[in-house]
Amino acid sequence: MKIESLRIGMKVRHPQYGSGFVKTISESVAEIQFDDGNKRAVAPEPSGLEPMEAHATVNGLELPLKLFVEQTLEAAVEKLGLARPDSVVEQLGLRWHGGKAVLHPADATLATKEVPLETFFHKIVMVRNNLRVLEQKINAHEKLSDGEKVEMQQYLTRSYGSLTTFNILFKEKEDQF
Repeated sequence: MKIESLRIGMKVRHPQYGSGFVKTISESVAEIQFDDGNKRAVAPEPSGLEPMEAHATVNGLELPLKLFVEQTLEAAVEKLGLARPDSVVEQLGLRWHGGKAVLHPADATLATKEVPLETFFHKIVMVRNNLRVLEQKINAHEKLSDGEKVEMQQYLTRSYGSLTTFNILFKEKEDQF
């Protein structure tokens, strides 16, 4: 490992001394506080020092790092089939924007719980989306028999039915349960 790759606070592993944290860095050695309590000056390259955390190098990057990270995250979110919270709120009926769900316990000594409707709606939409993914996985599963698939579909159908109460929150009918 090159000394230029080290940074203060980085967790590293030494073949002889075990793991530790980089305390200081000079021109050719780094001072490492090892887990055994000893502090040692180590020359990283000849000693076989290795990072203990994920490490990445991007060569030839022709766009700002922030944009690179945003594009990478966006691609990952899309690949996983997740929805961004702001895109979910677009599905919320306009009359509900800025609203809140209020839960009053029967015991008056307990506090009332208020949840912004956007947050509540986001959780309902995520349940719907996860049910859809589960349905796709069941239908595509190669080891389940047709009878088992039908049985599991019935549970999904009942789950969708239980969630129809929340259809009132959706702006568009095709987004409902």
